[in-house]
Amino acid sequence: MKLPVIKHLTQFIEANDEDYIVETLETLEALTEVPSLKDEELDVIGEMISNMYGALEVHKMIKDGTSQKEALNSFMKRVLGSIDS
Repeated sequence: MKLPVIKHLTQFIEANDEDYIVETLETLEALTEVPSLKDEELDVIGEMISNMYGALEVHKMIKDGTSQKEALNSFMKRVLGSIDS
């Protein structure tokens, strides 16, 4: 996951609507089922999916009243904590 990408996507959600991200996620998840995709291509799609889900999580925290900076930091701490476990 890349924090600058998540931040950018969060700003996109605020400017537009989270439905765009949700529909894109559905499309990307459907693409992962294409049998002819190479591992590298699946890795890129997986990274995009992870960043988009991250942006949705951060957006939810912001909607619940958390500042953008605090929401981004909290999310990344959670992610890094789950990796260290």
